[in-house]
Amino acid sequence: MKVPTQSWTLLYKMNKRIIPEVHKEIERWKEQAVNIPDPLFKEQAMHCLTEKTFHCEGGGSYALLAPSGRKNVIRFIVAYQTIADYLDNLCDKSESQDPDDFRALHEAMEQALHPDMEQTDYYRYRNHQGDNGFLVGLVETCQQALLKLPGFYDVQNQMEDLSRYYRDLQVYKHVREEDRIPLLKEWFEGEEAKFPGMHWFEFAASTGSTLGVYSLAGYASQGKMAENKATLIKNGYFPWVQGFHILLDYFIDQEEDLKDGELNFCFYYENEDHLVERFTYFKAQAEKHLQRLPDAEFHKLLNRGIMALYLADEKVQKQKEVKETAKRFVRLGGLPTIFFYVNSWMFRKNYS
Repeated sequence: MKVPTQSWTLLYKMNKRIIPEVHKEIERWKEQAVNIPDPLFKEQAMHCLTEKTFHCEGGGSYALLAPSGRKNVIRFIVAYQTIADYLDNLCDKSESQDPDDFRALHEAMEQALHPDMEQTDYYRYRNHQGDNGFLVGLVETCQQALLKLPGFYDVQNQMEDLSRYYRDLQVYKHVREEDRIPLLKEWFEGEEAKFPGMHWFEFAASTGSTLGVYSLAGYASQGKMAENKATLIKNGYFPWVQGFHILLDYFIDQEEDLKDGELNFCFYYENEDHLVERFTYFKAQAEKHLQRLPDAEFHKLLNRGIMALYLADEKVQKQKEVKETAKRFVRLGGLPTIFFYVNSWMFRKNYS
């Protein structure tokens, strides 16, 4: 299947070939989630499967890279993203703020990428009624889907590198409030030499995306792959594309996070002009690194589409200052972003 390089063809293929399959997978997991006995687990599983579906929709776009075996790529992406969103919800709602608990939970994301790894008790630090095999099922689905991708073992190490960054972030950002910033800054100090010119909170944001993993999965569906190509794809997405993606996520959540006292990396910019300056820089770096990838125009188009999807979110419309800045970002993205932005309302209406 030829990857789309024009806005309208991408939107058409997403609506006709990707979104319906994504929603079939989501409905399958909803059927299991309603039978979860533990009230907290059930509530958070259903929340991510109903309120965060656009994460799976956006991630599912990387199945367009699959010449065949598209369903296996989608199955992996939906299951892996559901694990990520479900565990993020559980960490957000955790009263103990125990880092050991958070690491235990996120062993699921590690084991999802390692079919030969024995599963552990992810909930061993919690008193609970169980999840009726929900999380184990998600992990097993990831493992089984990945094994059907002919190039999986060629990209596994790069997937694990990105996943490890993500898992560390989930621990550091959910611990006790007074410990979060010192831990995040200390973490960055050990990585700073690799990412000159970045702020600590921008690095943290860059680790919080799953897009690089999904791009690698899409290419793994195409066949065997040289290690240098797998590394090229990983570096194409991390840190700049992933950072841009997650900073946009935090950008639209500012009012909500301020109200709830949640950590939001956009709060650490000096002012709105500084935020716009850095977002502009991130976008430029993202496009520069994507240009080095195979199917570069496809990846750049996706980046602009994801940008539009965030900026068209209804949360933006409810925040006056954020809405005005969002208009600047839409113009920054150029015609493809404007096209996706205008079409996002219909997109959401059809699949809400």
